[in-house]
Amino acid sequence: MTKILTGGLGKTEVADTVGRLGLDRLEITVSNDMDAAMKLRAGQADYYLGTCHTGAGASLGVLVGLLGKPLCHTFGRSVPTEDEVGALLAEGKRVFGFAIDQIDVIAPVMARAIAARG
Repeated sequence: MTKILTGGLGKTEVADTVGRLGLDRLEITVSNDMDAAMKLRAGQADYYLGTCHTGAGASLGVLVGLLGKPLCHTFGRSVPTEDEVGALLAEGKRVFGFAIDQIDVIAPVMARAIAARG
């Protein structure tokens, strides 16, 4: 079971959007940035999806500070493809930020790419 934590302004909306996909191998939990950082560090979670107004700042600030930039990626205002997300996952990225008004587009792409990785 792959554990995904959500945080930021749209944390509940991200969890609901991913949950509606019905991907069996994913467990999604609403969290916050501090708890998520600690759980990721301790191996109690696998990924974090954070949202803010721009997708480039507050969505990941604490996690970048505590986990380091190499594990984090922000999409800002861009919408990635599933292949682009897959490449980032293959690089070892575990923390992702995106804009709150793009949850309905980006959260499913993220979830499917993560589920495909197993």
